[in-house]
Amino acid sequence: MKQENLTRRNFLATAGVAALATSLAPGAEETSKGKALKILGIACSPRKGMTTAKAVQAALDAAKSVDARITVELIDLGGLSIAGWSPAIPKDDFDVILPKLKDPQLGGLIIASPSYFRSLSSLCKAFIERCMPLREDAMLLANKPVGALAVGGNRNGGQELVIEQILMAMLSYGMVPVGGKSPAMLGGTLWNTKDDVSQDESGLQSARLLGTHVAEVALKLFKNP
Repeated sequence: MKQENLTRRNFLATAGVAALATSLAPGAEETSKGKALKILGIACSPRKGMTTAKAVQAALDAAKSVDARITVELIDLGGLSIAGWSPAIPKDDFDVILPKLKDPQLGGLIIASPSYFRSLSSLCKAFIERCMPLREDAMLLANKPVGALAVGGNRNGGQELVIEQILMAMLSYGMVPVGGKSPAMLGGTLWNTKDDVSQDESGLQSARLLGTHVAEVALKLFKNP
């Protein structure tokens, strides 16, 4: 009988430790410091996995390092079919993205676009337009931080204009525009040299500063019950 009780106690103790470990695992809803929150990075280039996506990943990596509660996810729109807004909502790949934007644990967004003719990409514009249900449905993005970054073909390729266009558009959703930190005050501005941003240390640092600041503001604004 004593042996049976001992075995039962050992089992319960082991189960308790396992449950605790699961609850504190990376990406779990709960962390040792409270509720987890997610920063989504949206790469709005039609070229999947290229310089815009890599710039967003640099920002997300920096955001994740701010606090154990932060989780991140890159959503690369390259190769996806996303139409702009219309009264008759089209059935396309945005249907998969929308639930991620409605997640109660969403802490903020980092939206990135290549600079095309000193303007955001048509894919970025379509993404922003298709977020309309989030405005009609209780302003689900309101009071959450949004940062922007842009990748241009040269150092002065219209990146800051693209960032302003993204941030102004997201004001329509009640989001809180967030820049980087000095000297990257407006956001991340990167230079694409022969399909590569890895040598643009100044640009990558601006992306990191942006990711850090978005995460810091998200933690301050996030309502942690």
